[in-house]
Amino acid sequence: MESQNLGRILIIDDNEDLLFAAKMLLKKHAKEVMIEKDPRRIPFLVNNNSYDVILLDMNFREDTTSGKEGFHWLKEIKKIDPSAVVILITAFGDVEMAVQALKEGATDFILKPWQNEKLIATLSSAVRLKESYKEVEKLNTKQKQLQSDMKKPYSEIIGQSASMKNIFSIIDKVAQTDANILILGENGTGKELIARAIHDRSMRKDEIFVGVDMGAITESLFESELFGHKRGSFTDAKEDRAGRFEVADNGTLFLDEIGNLSLPLQSKLLTVLQKREVTRIGTNKPISVDIRLICATNMHLHEMVMENTFRQDLLYRINTVEIFLPPLRDRTDDIPLLANHFLKVYAQKYRKTFEGFTESGMELLQRYPWPGNIRELQHAIERAIIMAEGDKLDSRDFFFLSAKPSSEKAPTSTTLNLDDMERTTIQRAIDKNGGNISKAAKELGLTRASLYRRLEKYGL
Repeated sequence: MESQNLGRILIIDDNEDLLFAAKMLLKKHAKEVMIEKDPRRIPFLVNNNSYDVILLDMNFREDTTSGKEGFHWLKEIKKIDPSAVVILITAFGDVEMAVQALKEGATDFILKPWQNEKLIATLSSAVRLKESYKEVEKLNTKQKQLQSDMKKPYSEIIGQSASMKNIFSIIDKVAQTDANILILGENGTGKELIARAIHDRSMRKDEIFVGVDMGAITESLFESELFGHKRGSFTDAKEDRAGRFEVADNGTLFLDEIGNLSLPLQSKLLTVLQKREVTRIGTNKPISVDIRLICATNMHLHEMVMENTFRQDLLYRINTVEIFLPPLRDRTDDIPLLANHFLKVYAQKYRKTFEGFTESGMELLQRYPWPGNIRELQHAIERAIIMAEGDKLDSRDFFFLSAKPSSEKAPTSTTLNLDDMERTTIQRAIDKNGGNISKAAKELGLTRASLYRRLEKYGL
């Protein structure tokens, strides 16, 4: 079987012999070949079908050689589908008219009688042109979507609760300033996302955003990572290297987990922030830096100041404005939005189709306290999508949320209530088998279906 690389072709000509010959030739090369001898059906055909190439005769009456009908129907096709690729079929004497038709929007023309190789080559070029039109259209659609998304305020941050709306208001106020920002909140609440939102709305949005996890930098590498070093200044310094402050010059520097810094490192950081200049290890030459500083931590810095584990003068330097991100358990109104967002992301990633969540599934998500916040919710949705068998995520797909860590021993039940005892036994079986429902059911002497019903009954 020959390659069907010519796509879907429509041929319109009042010569039935020509139509039959063309179809016999092209059906080996095209995905589909449709023929039509009545041009009055063109509007119906073009409105209800998609063609890669349309072959259109210039004249449809035996006594007509003006080509007016060809021009008329070419305009009708273009009116319906401006991106239609139309090749005109013309007699040798109509070449001048065909050239005029090119100016009217035709893609090419072929002469009657045609050479088979020439016809196929012309159609191949036309199909490639159609594919380029489709690609341009796709790019234009993406561009429009990007522009539309950019017009939506905080489209990169999911949340409509009152607390999130208040945070959006604060960002609007501080973004256009160069004030230092301190973002406070538990792990997984999205502190870096807020930092990037501030940068993207600031006067430095066209410059670089540099993020640094202060908790991951050792004491020995602190100065090298942040301030840079000169080649040969220490054993592993094999080349000159700019520190994060230099890299972020004219942009935004985001220092995450700043509460993890020891007092000596806090002192070095404070000196740089006060002088707005850094000195690479191995040199004595200070380098001026112009940065917007945003810091974040999950620690209570004000309490640490009282305990003398965080410098008060550094806190004053970094918290011109404080933004507190509430934990997910305090913004349960946003859980459906977040859950559906992650469902869409991971369903696409794992090529699965889901209609959403069951009522019990969403109730469980809104009832669970989420100690790991949004990051835990994200991982929970991903895990559920991988393991789920239905077309909606149910509370049973999130059984692992209520399972206790295997390192914890389930408390010995002192009640004689049968339901309480059964609940405890089921919980212990699930814990023992690492959340594996099949193994837990087997150990309990139940079927998977029976165990699922009990899990739902007890809210496990």
